[in-house]
Amino acid sequence: MVKKVPIRKCVGCQERLEKRNLIRIVRSPEGEYSVDETGKKPGRGAYLCRKTECLDKAIKNKGLERSFKTSIDEDIVNILRGKVAEYER
Repeated sequence: MVKKVPIRKCVGCQERLEKRNLIRIVRSPEGEYSVDETGKKPGRGAYLCRKTECLDKAIKNKGLERSFKTSIDEDIVNILRGKVAEYER
């Protein structure tokens, strides 16, 4: 029996990819943002490709804000840029 692979959509480029090829960003119930390495953290999640241009698109088209239903601080955006840059290497 073949196991079904979960598919998620990047909030930047809107491309559908396998969940394991995307970065999950989570807003916890307390309102804290973080990058979910395991894919199992509790809270509202959004998925991004592992490319800086996808993060830039998600910010420009407000894809992250729409996913989290709230505005996102510049500090958080800078932290996300650093994490995405790590994945690109």
